[in-house]
Amino acid sequence: MKTPWWLTPCKPVDRDMQAAAAEHQQQLTKPAGSLGQLEELAVRMAGLQGRLKPRVDHVWIAIFAGDHGIVAEGVSAYPQAVTGQMLHNFVSGGAAISVLARQLGAQLDVVDLGTVTPMLNLAGVRHLQLGAGTANFATGPAMTDAQGLQALQAGRDSVLRAKAQGSELFLGGEMGIGNTASASAVASALLNCPASRLTGPGTGLNAAEVSHKARVIERALALHAGHLDDPLQALFRLGGFEIAALVGAYVACAQEGIVALVDGFICTVAAMVAVRLSPACSEWLIYSHRGAELGHQHVLESLQAEPLLDLGLRLGEGSGAALAVPLVRLACDLHGQMATFAEAAVADRPA
Repeated sequence: MKTPWWLTPCKPVDRDMQAAAAEHQQQLTKPAGSLGQLEELAVRMAGLQGRLKPRVDHVWIAIFAGDHGIVAEGVSAYPQAVTGQMLHNFVSGGAAISVLARQLGAQLDVVDLGTVTPMLNLAGVRHLQLGAGTANFATGPAMTDAQGLQALQAGRDSVLRAKAQGSELFLGGEMGIGNTASASAVASALLNCPASRLTGPGTGLNAAEVSHKARVIERALALHAGHLDDPLQALFRLGGFEIAALVGAYVACAQEGIVALVDGFICTVAAMVAVRLSPACSEWLIYSHRGAELGHQHVLESLQAEPLLDLGLRLGEGSGAALAVPLVRLACDLHGQMATFAEAAVADRPA
Protein backbone atom coordinates (compact mmCIF):
# COMPACT_ATOMS: atom_id res chain seq x y z
CA MET A 1 0.00 0.00 0.00
CA LYS A 2 1.35 3.42 -0.97
CA THR A 3 2.37 5.71 1.89
CA PRO A 4 0.10 8.78 2.11
CA TRP A 5 1.96 11.86 0.92
CA TRP A 6 1.69 13.62 4.29
CA LEU A 7 3.65 10.80 5.94
CA THR A 8 6.66 11.11 3.61
CA PRO A 9 9.76 12.65 5.26
CA CYS A 10 10.26 16.35 5.81
CA LYS A 11 13.37 18.09 4.51
CA PRO A 12 16.07 17.97 7.21
CA VAL A 13 17.35 21.19 8.74
CA ASP A 14 20.96 22.05 7.81
CA ARG A 15 22.51 21.85 11.27
CA ASP A 16 26.01 22.67 10.02
CA MET A 17 24.76 25.88 8.42
CA GLN A 18 22.78 26.70 11.54
CA ALA A 19 25.96 26.34 13.62
CA ALA A 20 27.92 28.48 11.15
CA ALA A 21 25.22 31.17 11.33
CA ALA A 22 25.36 31.12 15.13
CA GLU A 23 29.12 31.61 14.94
CA HIS A 24 28.65 34.45 12.44
CA GLN A 25 26.24 36.16 14.87
CA GLN A 26 28.99 36.18 17.49
CA GLN A 27 31.25 38.16 15.15
CA LEU A 28 28.83 41.01 14.40
CA THR A 29 29.45 44.50 15.79
CA LYS A 30 27.15 44.32 18.80
CA PRO A 31 27.20 42.74 22.22
CA ALA A 32 26.43 39.03 21.92
CA GLY A 33 22.72 38.38 22.32
CA SER A 34 21.79 42.07 22.24
CA LEU A 35 19.25 41.56 19.44
CA GLY A 36 17.50 38.85 21.43
CA GLN A 37 14.94 36.80 19.51
CA LEU A 38 15.99 38.39 16.22
CA GLU A 39 19.35 36.64 16.48
CA GLU A 40 17.70 33.30 17.19
CA LEU A 41 15.30 33.85 14.29
CA ALA A 42 18.09 34.61 11.81
CA VAL A 43 20.11 31.59 12.89
CA ARG A 44 17.05 29.37 12.60
CA MET A 45 16.29 30.75 9.14
CA ALA A 46 19.87 30.01 8.06
CA GLY A 47 19.49 26.37 9.05
CA LEU A 48 16.12 26.08 7.31
CA GLN A 49 17.26 27.78 4.11
CA GLY A 50 20.67 26.12 4.09
CA ARG A 51 22.57 29.37 3.58
CA LEU A 52 24.70 31.43 5.92
CA LYS A 53 22.81 34.63 5.15
CA PRO A 54 19.10 33.81 4.77
CA ARG A 55 16.75 36.02 2.74
CA VAL A 56 13.03 36.65 2.53
CA ASP A 57 12.66 38.34 -0.85
CA HIS A 58 9.72 36.32 -2.19
CA VAL A 59 6.64 35.81 -0.01
CA TRP A 60 3.60 33.67 -0.86
CA ILE A 61 0.27 34.27 0.90
CA ALA A 62 -2.40 31.60 0.45
CA ILE A 63 -5.92 32.38 1.63
CA PHE A 64 -8.12 29.29 1.98
CA ALA A 65 -11.86 29.84 2.26
CA GLY A 66 -14.81 27.60 3.08
CA ASP A 67 -18.18 27.71 4.78
CA HIS A 68 -19.24 25.74 7.86
CA GLY A 69 -22.44 23.84 8.51
CA ILE A 70 -22.07 24.40 12.25
CA VAL A 71 -23.37 27.96 11.66
CA ALA A 72 -26.85 26.39 11.73
CA GLU A 73 -26.37 26.05 15.50
CA GLY A 74 -26.13 29.83 16.02
CA VAL A 75 -22.40 30.02 16.73
CA SER A 76 -21.54 33.06 14.62
CA ALA A 77 -22.43 36.74 14.70
CA TYR A 78 -22.27 37.01 10.89
CA PRO A 79 -24.26 35.35 8.08
CA GLN A 80 -22.54 32.80 5.85
CA ALA A 81 -22.91 35.02 2.81
CA VAL A 82 -19.96 37.01 4.16
CA THR A 83 -17.52 34.24 3.19
CA GLY A 84 -18.29 34.58 -0.51
CA GLN A 85 -18.41 38.37 -0.26
CA MET A 86 -14.95 38.42 1.32
CA LEU A 87 -13.56 36.32 -1.52
CA HIS A 88 -14.50 39.17 -3.84
CA ASN A 89 -12.95 41.64 -1.39
CA PHE A 90 -9.68 39.70 -1.37
CA VAL A 91 -9.20 39.75 -5.12
CA SER A 92 -10.52 43.30 -5.58
CA GLY A 93 -7.89 44.55 -3.15
CA GLY A 94 -10.08 45.82 -0.31
CA ALA A 95 -9.37 43.30 2.47
CA ALA A 96 -6.72 43.75 5.14
CA ILE A 97 -4.64 40.91 3.74
CA SER A 98 -4.89 42.43 0.26
CA VAL A 99 -3.41 45.69 1.56
CA LEU A 100 -0.69 43.82 3.43
CA ALA A 101 0.18 41.67 0.41
CA ARG A 102 0.63 44.80 -1.71
CA GLN A 103 2.83 46.45 0.88
CA LEU A 104 4.97 43.31 1.20
CA GLY A 105 5.18 42.71 -2.54
CA ALA A 106 3.75 39.24 -1.85
CA GLN A 107 1.91 36.90 -4.19
CA LEU A 108 -1.70 36.34 -3.07
CA ASP A 109 -3.20 32.91 -3.85
CA VAL A 110 -6.94 32.80 -3.06
CA VAL A 111 -8.50 29.33 -2.92
CA ASP A 112 -12.25 28.75 -2.46
CA LEU A 113 -12.70 25.19 -1.23
CA GLY A 114 -16.46 25.36 -0.96
CA THR A 115 -18.94 28.07 0.03
CA VAL A 116 -22.72 28.19 0.35
CA THR A 117 -22.94 31.05 -2.15
CA PRO A 118 -24.03 29.47 -5.46
CA MET A 119 -22.28 30.03 -8.78
CA LEU A 120 -19.28 32.00 -7.54
CA ASN A 121 -16.98 32.57 -10.48
CA LEU A 122 -14.54 35.25 -9.40
CA ALA A 123 -11.52 36.17 -11.48
CA GLY A 124 -8.40 35.58 -9.40
CA VAL A 125 -10.00 32.92 -7.18
CA ARG A 126 -9.40 29.18 -7.55
CA HIS A 127 -12.85 27.63 -7.04
CA LEU A 128 -12.49 23.95 -6.06
CA GLN A 129 -16.12 23.34 -4.99
CA LEU A 130 -15.54 20.48 -2.57
CA GLY A 131 -19.04 21.07 -1.28
CA ALA A 132 -21.45 23.85 -0.28
CA GLY A 133 -19.43 24.28 2.88
CA THR A 134 -19.00 21.52 5.42
CA ALA A 135 -21.87 19.67 7.06
CA ASN A 136 -23.06 20.50 10.58
CA PHE A 137 -20.59 18.64 12.81
CA ALA A 138 -23.06 18.77 15.71
CA THR A 139 -25.18 16.22 13.86
CA GLY A 140 -22.59 14.26 11.84
CA PRO A 141 -19.09 14.45 10.31
CA ALA A 142 -18.17 17.88 8.91
CA MET A 143 -16.78 16.31 5.74
CA THR A 144 -16.27 12.96 4.09
CA ASP A 145 -12.82 11.41 4.02
CA ALA A 146 -12.71 12.10 0.28
CA GLN A 147 -13.44 15.78 0.80
CA GLY A 148 -10.88 15.98 3.60
CA LEU A 149 -8.17 14.42 1.45
CA GLN A 150 -8.97 16.84 -1.38
CA ALA A 151 -8.68 19.76 1.03
CA LEU A 152 -5.31 18.53 2.30
CA GLN A 153 -4.14 18.26 -1.30
CA ALA A 154 -5.37 21.79 -2.05
CA GLY A 155 -3.05 23.11 0.64
CA ARG A 156 -0.17 21.09 -0.73
CA ASP A 157 -0.88 22.34 -4.26
CA SER A 158 -0.60 25.95 -3.11
CA VAL A 159 2.79 25.19 -1.58
CA LEU A 160 3.95 23.59 -4.83
CA ARG A 161 2.87 26.74 -6.68
CA ALA A 162 4.80 28.80 -4.15
CA LYS A 163 7.89 26.67 -4.66
CA ALA A 164 7.64 26.99 -8.44
CA GLN A 165 7.69 30.78 -7.99
CA GLY A 166 10.81 30.64 -5.81
CA SER A 167 9.02 31.70 -2.63
CA GLU A 168 11.11 31.67 0.54
CA LEU A 169 8.28 32.19 3.02
CA PHE A 170 4.75 30.74 3.00
CA LEU A 171 1.88 32.40 4.86
CA GLY A 172 -1.46 30.65 5.21
CA GLY A 173 -4.65 32.53 5.96
CA GLU A 174 -8.29 31.54 6.25
CA MET A 175 -11.78 32.85 5.71
CA GLY A 176 -14.94 31.06 6.75
CA ILE A 177 -17.87 32.19 8.87
CA GLY A 178 -18.08 29.75 11.79
CA ASN A 179 -14.48 28.59 11.61
CA THR A 180 -13.53 29.52 15.16
CA ALA A 181 -16.12 26.98 16.31
CA SER A 182 -14.51 24.33 14.11
CA ALA A 183 -11.01 25.23 15.28
CA SER A 184 -12.10 25.18 18.93
CA ALA A 185 -13.69 21.76 18.45
CA VAL A 186 -10.57 20.29 16.83
CA ALA A 187 -8.35 21.79 19.54
CA SER A 188 -10.61 20.49 22.30
CA ALA A 189 -10.47 17.00 20.80
CA LEU A 190 -6.69 16.89 20.33
CA LEU A 191 -5.86 18.51 23.67
CA ASN A 192 -8.56 16.58 25.55
CA CYS A 193 -9.60 19.92 26.99
CA PRO A 194 -13.08 21.27 27.86
CA ALA A 195 -14.51 23.39 25.06
CA SER A 196 -15.17 26.23 27.48
CA ARG A 197 -11.40 26.77 27.85
CA LEU A 198 -10.86 27.06 24.12
CA THR A 199 -13.99 28.79 22.87
CA GLY A 200 -14.02 32.55 22.37
CA PRO A 201 -16.17 35.23 20.75
CA GLY A 202 -14.87 34.74 17.23
CA THR A 203 -16.30 37.58 15.15
CA GLY A 204 -18.00 39.19 18.14
CA LEU A 205 -20.30 36.97 20.21
CA ASN A 206 -21.39 38.13 23.67
CA ALA A 207 -20.79 36.07 26.82
CA ALA A 208 -24.09 34.15 26.62
CA GLU A 209 -23.48 33.36 22.95
CA VAL A 210 -19.95 32.13 23.68
CA SER A 211 -21.36 29.79 26.36
CA HIS A 212 -23.88 28.45 23.84
CA LYS A 213 -21.10 27.94 21.30
CA ALA A 214 -19.07 25.94 23.85
CA ARG A 215 -22.10 23.76 24.66
CA VAL A 216 -22.63 23.03 20.97
CA ILE A 217 -18.99 21.96 20.68
CA GLU A 218 -19.24 19.74 23.76
CA ARG A 219 -22.27 18.03 22.27
CA ALA A 220 -20.36 17.42 19.05
CA LEU A 221 -17.33 16.07 20.92
CA ALA A 222 -19.59 13.54 22.62
CA LEU A 223 -21.14 12.57 19.28
CA HIS A 224 -17.75 11.90 17.65
CA ALA A 225 -15.97 10.61 20.76
CA GLY A 226 -15.13 7.22 19.28
CA HIS A 227 -13.11 8.73 16.43
CA LEU A 228 -11.14 11.59 17.96
CA ASP A 229 -7.95 9.74 18.91
CA ASP A 230 -6.93 9.94 15.24
CA PRO A 231 -5.90 13.52 14.37
CA LEU A 232 -6.98 13.11 10.77
CA GLN A 233 -10.45 11.92 11.79
CA ALA A 234 -10.72 14.71 14.36
CA LEU A 235 -9.95 17.15 11.54
CA PHE A 236 -12.40 15.62 9.08
CA ARG A 237 -15.23 15.22 11.59
CA LEU A 238 -14.92 18.61 13.33
CA GLY A 239 -12.86 20.87 11.09
CA GLY A 240 -13.38 22.92 7.98
CA PHE A 241 -12.21 22.65 4.40
CA GLU A 242 -9.91 25.64 4.87
CA ILE A 243 -8.46 24.25 8.10
CA ALA A 244 -7.68 20.96 6.34
CA ALA A 245 -6.03 22.89 3.50
CA LEU A 246 -3.84 24.70 6.02
CA VAL A 247 -2.84 21.35 7.54
CA GLY A 248 -1.82 20.06 4.13
CA ALA A 249 0.07 23.28 3.40
CA TYR A 250 2.12 23.17 6.61
CA VAL A 251 3.16 19.57 6.08
CA ALA A 252 4.01 20.28 2.44
CA CYS A 253 6.10 23.32 3.40
CA ALA A 254 8.29 21.09 5.57
CA GLN A 255 8.59 18.49 2.83
CA GLU A 256 9.47 21.08 0.17
CA GLY A 257 11.81 23.12 2.37
CA ILE A 258 9.79 26.35 2.60
CA VAL A 259 9.51 28.15 5.93
CA ALA A 260 5.89 28.66 7.03
CA LEU A 261 4.85 31.66 9.08
CA VAL A 262 1.77 30.62 11.06
CA ASP A 263 -1.05 33.10 11.68
CA GLY A 264 -3.50 33.15 14.61
CA PHE A 265 -5.81 30.74 16.42
CA ILE A 266 -7.30 28.87 13.47
CA CYS A 267 -3.97 28.53 11.67
CA THR A 268 -2.26 27.43 14.88
CA VAL A 269 -4.86 24.70 15.37
CA ALA A 270 -4.11 23.57 11.81
CA ALA A 271 -0.41 23.62 12.67
CA MET A 272 -1.11 21.43 15.70
CA VAL A 273 -2.88 18.88 13.49
CA ALA A 274 0.03 19.02 11.03
CA VAL A 275 2.52 18.34 13.81
CA ARG A 276 0.41 15.42 15.05
CA LEU A 277 0.49 13.95 11.52
CA SER A 278 4.13 14.76 10.82
CA PRO A 279 6.10 15.70 13.96
CA ALA A 280 9.20 16.73 12.00
CA CYS A 281 7.28 19.51 10.26
CA SER A 282 7.32 21.51 13.51
CA GLU A 283 10.84 22.74 12.73
CA TRP A 284 9.55 24.53 9.63
CA LEU A 285 6.80 26.44 11.45
CA ILE A 286 7.41 29.91 12.89
CA TYR A 287 4.54 31.36 14.91
CA SER A 288 3.85 34.98 14.04
CA HIS A 289 1.72 36.29 16.89
CA ARG A 290 -0.32 35.57 19.98
CA GLY A 291 -3.93 36.39 19.13
CA ALA A 292 -6.79 37.58 21.30
CA GLU A 293 -9.01 34.52 20.75
CA LEU A 294 -9.35 32.60 24.02
CA GLY A 295 -7.95 29.26 22.91
CA HIS A 296 -4.89 30.53 21.10
CA GLN A 297 -2.61 30.66 24.13
CA HIS A 298 -3.50 27.09 25.10
CA VAL A 299 -2.71 25.78 21.63
CA LEU A 300 0.57 27.73 21.48
CA GLU A 301 1.59 26.27 24.84
CA SER A 302 0.82 22.75 23.63
CA LEU A 303 3.22 23.35 20.73
CA GLN A 304 5.85 24.99 22.96
CA ALA A 305 5.64 27.93 20.56
CA GLU A 306 6.93 31.41 21.31
CA PRO A 307 5.29 33.82 18.84
CA LEU A 308 7.05 36.89 17.49
CA LEU A 309 4.32 39.46 18.19
CA ASP A 310 1.53 40.11 20.69
CA LEU A 311 -0.78 42.81 19.32
CA GLY A 312 -4.23 41.65 20.40
CA LEU A 313 -5.16 40.60 16.86
CA ARG A 314 -8.16 38.44 15.97
CA LEU A 315 -8.87 39.24 12.32
CA GLY A 316 -7.53 36.12 10.62
CA GLU A 317 -6.94 36.16 6.86
CA GLY A 318 -3.23 35.63 7.55
CA SER A 319 -3.01 39.26 8.67
CA GLY A 320 -0.95 38.63 11.80
CA ALA A 321 1.54 36.52 9.86
CA ALA A 322 1.80 39.25 7.22
CA LEU A 323 2.50 41.85 9.89
CA ALA A 324 5.40 39.70 11.14
CA VAL A 325 7.06 39.45 7.70
CA PRO A 326 9.00 42.74 8.05
CA LEU A 327 10.36 41.49 11.37
CA VAL A 328 11.59 38.26 9.77
CA ARG A 329 13.09 40.22 6.88
CA LEU A 330 14.87 42.62 9.21
CA ALA A 331 16.24 39.78 11.32
CA CYS A 332 17.75 38.28 8.18
CA ASP A 333 19.05 41.66 6.96
CA LEU A 334 20.70 42.43 10.29
CA HIS A 335 22.34 39.03 10.26
CA GLY A 336 23.47 39.31 6.66
CA GLN A 337 24.42 42.97 6.34
CA MET A 338 25.97 44.04 9.65
CA ALA A 339 29.74 44.23 9.63
CA THR A 340 31.82 41.87 11.70
CA PHE A 341 34.28 43.26 14.23
CA ALA A 342 37.11 42.43 11.85
CA GLU A 343 35.44 44.07 8.84
CA ALA A 344 34.65 47.27 10.73
CA ALA A 345 38.00 47.39 12.57
CA VAL A 346 36.08 47.56 15.86
CA ALA A 347 37.62 46.03 18.95
CA ASP A 348 35.75 42.97 20.17
CA ARG A 349 35.26 42.11 23.84
CA PRO A 350 38.44 40.46 25.14
CA ALA A 351 38.21 36.68 25.24
